[in-house]
Amino acid sequence: MSDATVEEQFFLGAMTAAAREDPYPHYEAYRGSEPLMRAADTIWFCLSHPDVAAMLRNPALSSNETRATTETGVRELSVVRTQSLLFMDPPDHTRLRSLVSRAFTPRRVQALRETIEQMCAALVDNILASVAPGEPFDLIERLAYPLPVQVICSLLGVPAADENIFTGWSRALSRSIDPSVLRSADDDRAIEEAEVGLHDYLTNLLAARRARPADDLLSDLLAVQDGGDRISPAEVISLAMLLLVAGHETTVNLIGNGTLALLRNPSQLELLLAARELINGAVEELLRFDSPVQISQRVVTEDMALADRKVRADDEIVLMLGAANRDPAVFAHAAALDITRPDAHRHVAFGGGIHHCLGAALARLEGQVAFAALISRVGRLELAGEPVRRPTFTLRGLESLPVRSAP
Repeated sequence: MSDATVEEQFFLGAMTAAAREDPYPHYEAYRGSEPLMRAADTIWFCLSHPDVAAMLRNPALSSNETRATTETGVRELSVVRTQSLLFMDPPDHTRLRSLVSRAFTPRRVQALRETIEQMCAALVDNILASVAPGEPFDLIERLAYPLPVQVICSLLGVPAADENIFTGWSRALSRSIDPSVLRSADDDRAIEEAEVGLHDYLTNLLAARRARPADDLLSDLLAVQDGGDRISPAEVISLAMLLLVAGHETTVNLIGNGTLALLRNPSQLELLLAARELINGAVEELLRFDSPVQISQRVVTEDMALADRKVRADDEIVLMLGAANRDPAVFAHAAALDITRPDAHRHVAFGGGIHHCLGAALARLEGQVAFAALISRVGRLELAGEPVRRPTFTLRGLESLPVRSAP
């Protein structure tokens, strides 16, 4: 590894057993006095909160991965991927986002609260009915994963009977946004198979919706017009793929990471049990404390000075969201969980700028509902075994979280 670049050293170091459990000390070892750190010839790292926040909003930085001189966090781009909102710049991004964002306004999301509460209550009912007091169960399997899947599938119009088939596809696709140094050839083959499988499924579902529209987002997208310019079928499929995967993977991580953080900080759990009105603020702190998404990327569009460094066109900037959310220069006692933290909402867990997470309001609501249900109906939980981390870096979450009701 003597010839390894800083980029390779960083990402490989981040996947050691210790760093997978707690990556934040690893980040601190790379947090220097300069806002931008050269990680390779054309790759820069940014870890400070003010600079990450600024670069997320900088119009001179592109989200189009095909512009990058080298590829850090992406694989060879498929046609579906190149049409994704995540990797588009204006004007295409502006047009497509305006078409789909109306489904995710705070008002429309709040209108879903009762439905989400009913879904969550049914999952908790099932846990309480099938798990004896003190008996272990996997919180990821029983609540954190199925709740967001049910919500996004219901929103899009995916039949409930098909929800389980997305598990394998989604887990494979979540590897596609990991740095290439962390992916194997087998990973890339699984990603390609998942893309094909999900693409074919959605093509058939859209054909059914075209023949018989329903009251769901897919039908709305097929019917929508923007200044007379109908959204293309390929764009609808790309949007649906993004919403199905990103629409639940990050929320699974929020619920799982957040629950684990509370269990490992019992004073904060007790505070939440005693003052349930703190749930909304607690969700913001849990997003900051152990972010579901750890990095984002931008590509420089022209030679310029950026954060007091000279960068070149097509250089890639890796924005360390997780490190920014633990920046000690911004958040007092940044390594401590504090559900009463007054500035927790300043986190960048949902990105920023024109690419601020489309489903941020929905993820917040699902997190609020899930934690409220756990606290009000399940009560005190405790770990019933060792949590198992997912093998991904960009999407930070848990494969399993064994818990049981505390005596």
